[in-house]
Amino acid sequence: MPFSLGSRVAGIAAASIVIGACGLLPNFGGDGMSDREKANLNLQMGVRYMELNMLDVAREKLDIAYDLDSGNAEILNALAVFYERIKDDERAEDYYQTAKGKDPDNYSIKNNYGRFLCERGKYEKGMAMLREALDSAMNQRPWQTLSNLGVCLVQQNDTANGEEYLRRALQANPEYPPALQEMLKISYNNQQYMSARAFLERYLAIAKHSPETLWYGFQTERALGNQQAAENYKEQLIVTFPTSPEAVKVKTAISK
Repeated sequence: MPFSLGSRVAGIAAASIVIGACGLLPNFGGDGMSDREKANLNLQMGVRYMELNMLDVAREKLDIAYDLDSGNAEILNALAVFYERIKDDERAEDYYQTAKGKDPDNYSIKNNYGRFLCERGKYEKGMAMLREALDSAMNQRPWQTLSNLGVCLVQQNDTANGEEYLRRALQANPEYPPALQEMLKISYNNQQYMSARAFLERYLAIAKHSPETLWYGFQTERALGNQQAAENYKEQLIVTFPTSPEAVKVKTAISK
């Protein structure tokens, strides 16, 4: 089954690979296993370590997987996401292109690669890739692709159409955190503060705060005149994410 690490890597969504308890990932010896089987196990561990932000170990496992089965498109896809994560865009794009060449019909690769391109301003190519992913009969997670299309349109200042795609994503999966977070931002920017609060509440029912959600929570409650709630968001942001750009912004905002 193809996996996808998220609509946006800052908010990397769960991979569709289930492994044992966090922090207790086994180091498979692989006795009696084929190279392909060992590669798949190392791929699964590499993806899980990425989710845990244990990037050195993730790289090690993904490199082993690649050495064992270099033509495996899912391994190439995971390596692309890994290099994107560590901000090596050149290597990430190389792996995305190679992965797509190995498996041209893989919707997960197209979804990740399309998002990657949109985030780097290559909108036409990124949108085309995402539409191919959405049209795939094998796409079992259309909400991810719909959300990515919505975000790509917002990045092009087409907020109305972007919002339509994000709402479609939430119709397909009402509990998809990246789409809820994007709708929070759109609602706030449209001065629809009660709607922004509602999207944030839905987000927090299923996901943890990020610096961005705390910042928008702070701004939303200020706009609604709820100073105590705004103060709570401000304190959480400064204490939990003290070095984030949002923490710097909130300190500037309260000094005005």
